[in-house]
Amino acid sequence: MKPRGTATRKAPAKGVLTPPLTAIAETRPEPVDADTLAEIFRRLAAANPEPRAELEYLNPYTLLVAVVLSAQATDRSVNLATAPLFAIADSPEKMLALGEERVRGFIRTIGLFNTKAKNVIALSQILVDAHGGAVPRSQEALQVLPGVGAKTASVVLNVAFGVPRIAVDTHIFRVSNRIPLVPLAQSGTTDKVQAGLEAIVPEPYRLNAHHWLILFGRYVCKARRPECPRCPIADLCRYPDKTH
Repeated sequence: MKPRGTATRKAPAKGVLTPPLTAIAETRPEPVDADTLAEIFRRLAAANPEPRAELEYLNPYTLLVAVVLSAQATDRSVNLATAPLFAIADSPEKMLALGEERVRGFIRTIGLFNTKAKNVIALSQILVDAHGGAVPRSQEALQVLPGVGAKTASVVLNVAFGVPRIAVDTHIFRVSNRIPLVPLAQSGTTDKVQAGLEAIVPEPYRLNAHHWLILFGRYVCKARRPECPRCPIADLCRYPDKTH
């Protein structure tokens, strides 16, 4: 029983990765204008004309599995585990034949491997039963699958099927709020940031924007100490705490 007088801490809303908006409203600069936004993506595109996902996959199905496994895990750890797995199970039918116990053995080095093994088998069964073994091409159908949320579905649609979605992970969330790319009202949750980005990123850059932003956040605009001296957009960024 909770002691009398003990306050109950309210859990943060799902998808919220930053402090309350009121806590940053006074110090947050205005988002970049449309011309600056276009120049930011022009430079990111010039630096990496053909960005690629760092998760290794063979087809839409193995991409889907890899993204499901990547939750709370590094791409490197997932790639190490899935290379031998995908060599013998690159379709939902083959994954089902392998079985949950053997799948679990392949992915034991990945966090939450028990739950993820269950999800991989369950989603494979749904793909066989409801989609003829194919990965569906709609956000709604993908999000019905076990272990698949909005971000995973957006990654699969973007990478496997060329749909211009901008799946927002912690890196993209951080970059979008630092520069900033999105208005304060759209910065509180990953869903809002995704909607904001998809509304404002110029059409020629929208397909690869997910890759450019995630790689930029992972290797340049890092969480603890952004590498501003080698940043290609440092003069355009309005982040007040640049490193020197």
